[in-house]
Amino acid sequence: MNSPVMIACAHGTSNTQGAAEVNALRAAIAELRPGLDVREAYVDVQQPDLVDVVAGLPEAEPAVVVPLLLSVGYHVKVDIARAVKSRPGSAAAAPLGPDPRLAALLDQRLREAGTTDNDVVVLAAAGSSNPNAAVSVEELLGQLQALRSNRIVAAYGASAKPSVPDAVAMLRQELAGGAGAGESAGAVDVGGRVVIASYLLAPGYFHDQLAKAGADVVTEPLLPSATLAQIALDRYDAAVAKMRETPSEPALEAAPGAPEAGAAEAPTDAQAGGIFKAVRRFVTKYFPR
Repeated sequence: MNSPVMIACAHGTSNTQGAAEVNALRAAIAELRPGLDVREAYVDVQQPDLVDVVAGLPEAEPAVVVPLLLSVGYHVKVDIARAVKSRPGSAAAAPLGPDPRLAALLDQRLREAGTTDNDVVVLAAAGSSNPNAAVSVEELLGQLQALRSNRIVAAYGASAKPSVPDAVAMLRQELAGGAGAGESAGAVDVGGRVVIASYLLAPGYFHDQLAKAGADVVTEPLLPSATLAQIALDRYDAAVAKMRETPSEPALEAAPGAPEAGAAEAPTDAQAGGIFKAVRRFVTKYFPR
């Protein structure tokens, strides 16, 4: 199998800087892996649309959609899954997060913003109606807590709770010695600041909203960073390895009540389909168009 095409699929944004940062991420991926065909696609706002990119691939060209997204959510579970299902020979990789390298990058952004041990931190993610997205963010939260002594809580820009402004207000009250402060709240020292750690890829609508949430400091988004390009390639490699582990022909397991192995039996529709697919793969591989 030749290296499948990588479809680096982002959410899409109308923010010029954000779009440029994501395009630079794709360029960094291609630079790290010379010869890899890295294509652009989006699930919202921008073009080309993922469905059109997948549909426009050459016949029998394998492809892996790598979500340039930070957690499992609607776009991964629905949009990307549907696009992949619509075309045999394509697969979806895992999203970029959670990953300990992202936690380290967030720690770097917090240090760049001058965060001290006395500050409290809101880990601000975009949010999703899919509960798995919150699970991913909580896992990332644990990875970040392993790197810092600050009190850190997760919050969301949309579709999940607490919202970022609510989390900021709660921590502001704790810092002032209000309800919930003290040892049970993480022994926060009075006098610290509320810092938002932007768990977002690039500037855009959600990052703009963080500035309005009432915090003292908002960190920069994750991009630009070479770390994201390496994580994307790792997700791609894992998906390709899984594709290659799949047998070239389906395993013929006997169903309950099926004849014993070796018994004379006409091929089933599924077996005939498997044989046809195997022949088609052989022709495609050795007699390319």
